Amino acid sequence: MMTTNLVEKLGGKSDKRTRSFPTAHQMASKSGSFFEKEIRSGYRGPYLLELAESVASGKFDPESWLESELTTDELRKEMKKIKGVGNYAAENLLKLIGRYDGLALDSFLRSGFYTHHNRGKRCSDKKIERFYSDFGKWKGLVIWFDIVRLESKD
Repeated sequence: MMTTNLVEKLGGKSDKRTRSFPTAHQMASKSGSFFEKEIRSGYRGPYLLELAESVASGKFDPESWLESELTTDELRKEMKKIKGVGNYAAENLLKLIGRYDGLALDSFLRSGFYTHHNRGKRCSDKKIERFYSDFGKWKGLVIWFDIVRLESKD
């Protein structure tokens, strides 16, 4: 809902039926109360606003990640320096720039793994990581396709 609100309330019109995701400048022009009341971003509001202001001012350039020579682990650490970004968010951001090393485990992936690869029993994230380790830098993409494929058969 938060993303929908951002697009509907701040995004530019693309054509008669669609809107684009707002730019950093569009987001940075709003107040914290706008994010709280209109976007309904909860605790994420101040983080979104701070990030938008940093990008809009040129203090921070996430586009540099596309050309970064840092290892994936180093880049993940850089991403986690952003307030509100933890392992899950960083691993999803990494996927957006073509780095699939991280599993970005969430309840959907864990549940699917338990059901299809662990006889319905919960297990540690380490066990899930070991299961997909042979796929190396592609393991984050493989787990997603694997679980989505298996869940769609149910």
